[in-house]
Amino acid sequence: MELYLNFVKNYPLISSFIQFAILGFLGEVISHSLRRRLKSIGNPFQIFLKILAWGILGIIIKMGFIGSKGSLKALIENNLFFKIKEGSFFYALSLSVLTNTFFGPQMMLFHRIEENLIMGKKDFKGIEFSLISLLWFWIPAHTFTFLLPKDYQIGIAAVWSIVLGIILSIKK
Repeated sequence: MELYLNFVKNYPLISSFIQFAILGFLGEVISHSLRRRLKSIGNPFQIFLKILAWGILGIIIKMGFIGSKGSLKALIENNLFFKIKEGSFFYALSLSVLTNTFFGPQMMLFHRIEENLIMGKKDFKGIEFSLISLLWFWIPAHTFTFLLPKDYQIGIAAVWSIVLGIILSIKK
């Protein structure tokens, strides 16, 4: 565990890329396999591009988390938000709501565009459900995530991708 934490601390963007490349894509594979649609995941080159896209998404999410934390801090310092203690449940909930309302929709749209480019299609079917998942899944999930120490947050966020993949495959 110490090796992992040192890697995350010393190489935050590279570690974010790797964690999401592996875990995000694994969530996609699990989702497809549970729906018995593994062939629809793509050819070997598309699979490589999807892994790359998940890694890039990991970097974007890392930066989004940092930006959201800075935004919440600025809102509190400028008396535009309640004074809440960093590390508290209400801080984590506030940060999650902020992240998932201002950053989440754009990130989801970017991810869908990546998928469409890789697969050579123009498909935005289900994007409404994805956006609604910000409310019922991502806000609670990231509330828990933001209660964890900083160095664990990206890793658990990538694990949530697997969990959501399983939930979505069951839904379908």
